[in-house]
Amino acid sequence: MDDYSLDEFRRRWQEELAQAQAPKKRRRPEAAERRARRPEGGSGRGEQASGDPALAQGLLEGAGRPPAARATRAEGQDVASRSRSLAREGAGGGEQLVDQLIRDLNEMNDVPFFDIQLPYELAINIFQYLDRKELGRCAQVSKTWKVIAEDEVLWYRLCQQEGHLPDSSISDYSCWKLIFQECRAKEHMLRTNWKNRKGAVSELEHVPDAVLCDVHSHDGVVIAGYTSGDVRVWDTRTWDYVAPFLESEDEEDEPGMQPNVSFVRINSSLAVAAYEDGFLNIWDLRTGKYPVHRFEHDARIQALALSQDDATVATASAFDVVMLSPNEEGYWQIAAEFEVPKLVQYLEIVPETRRYPVAVAAAGDLMYLLKAEDSARTLLYAHGPPVTCLDVSANQVAFGVQGLGWVYEGSKILVYSLEAGRRLLKLGNVLRDFTCVNLSDSPPNLMVSGNMDGRVRIHDLRSGNIALSLSAHQLRVSAVQMDDWKIVSGGEEGLVSVWDYRMNQKLWEVYSGHPVQHISFSSHSLITANVPYQTVMRNADLDSFTTHRRHRGLIRAYEFAVDQLAFQSPLPVCRSSCDAMATHYYDLALAFPYNHV
Repeated sequence: MDDYSLDEFRRRWQEELAQAQAPKKRRRPEAAERRARRPEGGSGRGEQASGDPALAQGLLEGAGRPPAARATRAEGQDVASRSRSLAREGAGGGEQLVDQLIRDLNEMNDVPFFDIQLPYELAINIFQYLDRKELGRCAQVSKTWKVIAEDEVLWYRLCQQEGHLPDSSISDYSCWKLIFQECRAKEHMLRTNWKNRKGAVSELEHVPDAVLCDVHSHDGVVIAGYTSGDVRVWDTRTWDYVAPFLESEDEEDEPGMQPNVSFVRINSSLAVAAYEDGFLNIWDLRTGKYPVHRFEHDARIQALALSQDDATVATASAFDVVMLSPNEEGYWQIAAEFEVPKLVQYLEIVPETRRYPVAVAAAGDLMYLLKAEDSARTLLYAHGPPVTCLDVSANQVAFGVQGLGWVYEGSKILVYSLEAGRRLLKLGNVLRDFTCVNLSDSPPNLMVSGNMDGRVRIHDLRSGNIALSLSAHQLRVSAVQMDDWKIVSGGEEGLVSVWDYRMNQKLWEVYSGHPVQHISFSSHSLITANVPYQTVMRNADLDSFTTHRRHRGLIRAYEFAVDQLAFQSPLPVCRSSCDAMATHYYDLALAFPYNHV
């Protein structure tokens, strides 16, 4: 700094000190007049700060910052406090000047939003990239920011992004911020009820003198098949369904006189049942309780698959795989037929394939990709260890293969790309065989599996490593499912376990006495099915009602979206001709709750 600049700075410094020591309190017009008297070519505060480096840094942080940075009055006071500390260290007698700076900042009531000329629509486009916490902070800056941060469009988009009310439009509610808060509170309540096992649990009605053979569910609707040939459907969302029993097409088939049910499947509109004699019944749940199509195989049906998003059914009998779907007129027909060299044990339909269905079939040590478009059969996996479990997603397939103990090679899970038809990952390599795998319901980049050693494992599909291993059951794991924070698994010993895998902690478990064959849960409900291995009972057992209940199997429905008032009245049951209904309500986190089986 030259001598002239230094002298000018000292002169202005003395003027400011003299004005600050005046007894009369300065007001906003006087401060504006003082700023107007400063010479052209520079900022008065910036020139004053040039004489002392420490004081200049403090004053530049407070007064030299652009208006958008000085968002709140509290921030200005904080900056001025730092300037006061620096002034005391570097200027000695500058306390009064800094006090005047604080008073000037307090008089600034107007905080501009970005730029006065910024359109409202452009501000909305900027705020749409903020999450809920950031929008809440922005709403506390000023009135202008509060109006923008609470715009209905922003909170409607947040609800859609987090999965709240996905089928709603923006005009359905007047305050989407309040709706978002209510959905978050409900989500927290559901998670708390899951952890503490607070809710209503009910046993679905059984068919008298029959043993449970197979169970499947979709979105709270449950289908079950029995040794008597009966097929039954419940809607656990409303506990009111127009057709609890699905009838056979043949008039001569009397209730209880049909062959045993081998497999049952259900989706949002169809119900399918395969029988021991090779017959297949397809019901349309929207039209009635009588089948819309009946198909017959020459041999027993070994595997059955139903698409979750359209009307496609696949069956495997002997060495044939048949895919059925309705045409444009609504009449069911054979979409494709394939022949495989070995018996098919596992069969799944690939979701989201649009017009032409695609299926994946596992037959021994062979894995086929079956395309109905041109009846093409693509061999994915061949001439290796036999396949032990199978699951598919929209673009991948995961299956477990047996280990080769004589070469010290453990069991693995192979992940293939359906589009490229090549292997992506080789996971696991454990001693015992994998018994179940869930790829379609798992969170992104994760997959859960169960093993014969009773352990549940979470696989990281990005690194190919085992992220977590839980010792969940005494016998082999027969069913498993996970979401973003919990795992529900079922074992052959009859135990259903619920885990918080982020904390590596078991929340609660329920025992029933039969192997757990089916598990399906959503954010508010859980369906479990314990199906006995032995489906034939002695005639003497039928005379004892207690003995019969012990051998028939069990289906339980848990509902966690209830408050304490729900425990005061029994949950309504489906409309059924059966008289007995066992319903219990639990509000205790018991390891082994009451069980009468």
